[in-house]
Amino acid sequence: MSTCNLKEIPYESESQNGRVRNLLPEEQPREKLMQYGPDVLTDAELLAILLRSGSKGMNVLETSRALMKQTSGIHKLARCDWDEMRSIKGIGSVKAVTLVAAFELARRVNAHDGSEEVVFRNPEQAYSYFGPMLRDLNKEVFVLVSMNSAKRMLRYHRISTGGTNATIVDVPEIMRLAIMDRARSILLLHNHPSGNTEPSRSDISLTRQIVKSAAIMGLHVCDHVIVAGKKYTSFQARGLLR
Repeated sequence: MSTCNLKEIPYESESQNGRVRNLLPEEQPREKLMQYGPDVLTDAELLAILLRSGSKGMNVLETSRALMKQTSGIHKLARCDWDEMRSIKGIGSVKAVTLVAAFELARRVNAHDGSEEVVFRNPEQAYSYFGPMLRDLNKEVFVLVSMNSAKRMLRYHRISTGGTNATIVDVPEIMRLAIMDRARSILLLHNHPSGNTEPSRSDISLTRQIVKSAAIMGLHVCDHVIVAGKKYTSFQARGLLR
């Protein structure tokens, strides 16, 4: 990922086009939000509020616009993890933590409808809940969902995080966590950052190992869902759990 050649300076520092504090109140991101509400702000303006300070030669609003341009937009920026984020010049550790936390909160809010019980009776429900968490990530993440006999979620675990094309999953660890959760059934999910919905040979092999181990432990594997952007693949629907 390309980086911005920026160095951090205070929010109200000088810029080529003037200071943020010298802009009209309705043009300043914070004041604009308070006066008109968040929905009228652009992505760059919302980002500027999170960044709080600008960079050498630019105020915070110009910095956020430059960052958006360097990362090709807010969706690409949201896919950066903490290490990638802080490697962008002008961001640093504190800004990186703030942005990663904000994007993760957005994914969680988007995933959960606020109801106390979360039930997964079909792959559509699984994707609706976990899709927002997994679809924008640029590394593969494997998730185990422990459920009761009515397929209500008891707990979920991020088992592993890998590279852009694969992740290493420890099958005994999956069984241990499911048993600790007192699960009766489990749901498996992982993402494909490439956007390819097709299961790989290793995906199929791993799933079969988990199904075998689960059967020995008296657990039922309901499905394995691959999240690939705004699309998904269900192993159950394709008969790959047999």
